[in-house]
Amino acid sequence: MLLFRLFLAACLTGIAAYTAVTMAAHGPNLLPVFFGDMAAMGWPGQFNFDFMTFLMLSALWVAWRHHFSAGGLVLALLAFFGGMLFLSAYLLVQSFRTKGDMAALLLGERRSAGRG
Repeated sequence: MLLFRLFLAACLTGIAAYTAVTMAAHGPNLLPVFFGDMAAMGWPGQFNFDFMTFLMLSALWVAWRHHFSAGGLVLALLAFFGGMLFLSAYLLVQSFRTKGDMAALLLGERRSAGRG
């Protein structure tokens, strides 16, 4: 669990720093560039489309983990729009909340309690 948490902390730090530099240089104008690349039907757009499906999967998992509750749906929106910046922080916090129990981390505490 320690290595997993270190990985998450490194991802969070790295993506936060990279995002700060990118925003300082280019502003918060991500969506037109992101969808413009997809509309151009080139490799950058293919990568963006592939990445967007990962974002959708991440959001769906977060909503499912929270039983599609109102809070879970809000977290799902954050997962979709926040990407790894959100997911690394979310998993890091949840790893402590679940005391390192990987089943509880992945399934949620209610689902993992019903196993066994």
